Amino acid sequence: MRKVHRNPFLFIVCLCVLSSSVLSDLIISKADRKIDLTSQIVRSTITLKVENSGNDPASEVLLPFPDVVAKNLAFLRVTTSEGKGKSKTSSSNLPLKAVNPDGFPPGLTWYAVSLPSKLGKGESLTLEVKAVFTHSLQPFPEKITQAELQLLVFQDSAHYLSPYSVEVQSLTVKLPEPKVEAYTKLENTKFSGSELKYGPYQNIPPFSFQHIAVHFVSNKPFAVAEQLVREIEISHWGNVQVTEDYNLVHAGAQSIGEFSRLDYQARPHIRGASAFRNLVARLPPRAHSIYYRDQIGNISTSNLWSDAMKTLLEIEPRYPMFGGWKTSFTIGYGLPLKDFLFRSEGKRFLNISFGSPISDVVVDKLIVKVVLPEGSKDISVSAPFTVSESKETKFSHLDMIGRPVVVIEKKNVVPEHNQYFQVYYRFNSFSLLREPMMLISGFFFFFLACIIYMHADLTISKSSASYLAKKQWDEVQTVIQQFLNIMNRCLTIHDKLEASLRDLSRTGDVQACKAARKAADAVLKELSKELKPLLSFLQSSPQAAPIFPKVEEVVAKEKELQEKLMVKHSTVIDCYEKKSGGRDIENRVASIQQRITALRQEVDDLLEIIDEI
Repeated sequence: MRKVHRNPFLFIVCLCVLSSSVLSDLIISKADRKIDLTSQIVRSTITLKVENSGNDPASEVLLPFPDVVAKNLAFLRVTTSEGKGKSKTSSSNLPLKAVNPDGFPPGLTWYAVSLPSKLGKGESLTLEVKAVFTHSLQPFPEKITQAELQLLVFQDSAHYLSPYSVEVQSLTVKLPEPKVEAYTKLENTKFSGSELKYGPYQNIPPFSFQHIAVHFVSNKPFAVAEQLVREIEISHWGNVQVTEDYNLVHAGAQSIGEFSRLDYQARPHIRGASAFRNLVARLPPRAHSIYYRDQIGNISTSNLWSDAMKTLLEIEPRYPMFGGWKTSFTIGYGLPLKDFLFRSEGKRFLNISFGSPISDVVVDKLIVKVVLPEGSKDISVSAPFTVSESKETKFSHLDMIGRPVVVIEKKNVVPEHNQYFQVYYRFNSFSLLREPMMLISGFFFFFLACIIYMHADLTISKSSASYLAKKQWDEVQTVIQQFLNIMNRCLTIHDKLEASLRDLSRTGDVQACKAARKAADAVLKELSKELKPLLSFLQSSPQAAPIFPKVEEVVAKEKELQEKLMVKHSTVIDCYEKKSGGRDIENRVASIQQRITALRQEVDDLLEIIDEI
């Protein structure tokens, strides 16, 4: 039997925190931990009954994780629960934030859970903590032959690491199969079937740590996508095209020695137990035009099942995947537009799942690219978790200015991240006819030009009335574009003012907010100076007579909008300087904000009308 070595980093954390003082008067009357090791993803479910034994009400509960564990934390969710057994119900997710409490040594990553209501003296609350970790199971040995089983090591603490004292606690570790090489034996340890139980343990002090290690057999797929690029392209002609490019690796114990295809074909469950042969992608219902290919071409080793609820695509690589082996492939499919594109408050929004449809895959780096139709604007993203965003432009057939692309990135993605996210944007329905009209107009004007060239005298005098009228109209068009550019720059400054208020609510830095206001004032004054000669030209030009009333109206609306924004900005800064509460601030600016919203919509509508003239 091989000796399982303890993780030295966990001992360092243990020694650092054992001498720390109790964080508060909170205690955990019962802690029930369940750790699922049936796949490469470690899923921990912790039920905590928290009681307040002090006089002061508590508004949050702290959850510590050792840094060596927290670096692999992919997903964390905390809910409250009521009832027992099948009658247990969970509330919505509780707010979480990373914190750094004072008075504790380094080596721990802390999260603060905001309780739905303050916990008074003698009151209790049950929390359900779900934590998902990747790359936490270490192959031991790290290299095996084709005929050997894959053995993994899992290390943790039999005692729940908590800044609060724990009255009663227990730990259950669920294994993929009842084959264990070795495990740490402590008091009240029981191994039955495929479950290893520690506890119950009573009256455990804060930051108690009892190292355990489990060395067990697991031949589950260790499929890790080092990078997954999902491109979701929207076509308003009725289709959403999804393309997924995988760079996949078997991240389990590395295969050494020669590979025998004959032995593998004859006895795959013995001479290839640690390899995986297929993966299953759960696609949305009504997925169509499905393909599976790599750099060589289409791969025929795939099966497809579909019903009203789902579409299952079973893919099989060109060769079995042993430890350390890599492969790259692409999955593509189309989806009905009406199932994923909706309208809300004058905007369209895409509502589609975020993560990989293959539940057995861990994604080290996920890049989601949402390609919007050409002409989309006012784009925003709403995701149920933290992501990084950027924007690109993609050119396709018949594109003139390119299609806006929203790029969303996230690292360490697990199936729990396969939730719906939304991309909001505005799109003029008339733009839908742009491409067919371009084709029709192109052919029409081509033949028309041929006819004119053959039958008409194209000599044009620069002194003719038509030439002068065209020249004047071109000048008006140029000035209009300059005017629109200045107005859009003004609206951008307005957005920056709003952003400075959001930063103020987040950081409380009044001076930075005032500096933003001062910079905005200076830019708006310069833009006002640039606007005056343009307005004078449009007022004096007969060609601009039909459009000038709209220009005057949008200038007046923008000026009023600017004044309202400055009033709102001054009011909020004044409230912060007087240390007013958040609700008081909202009440004071509520009527101003309503007028700002209405004016912004009116300005946007007028600018769109002017742009289309």
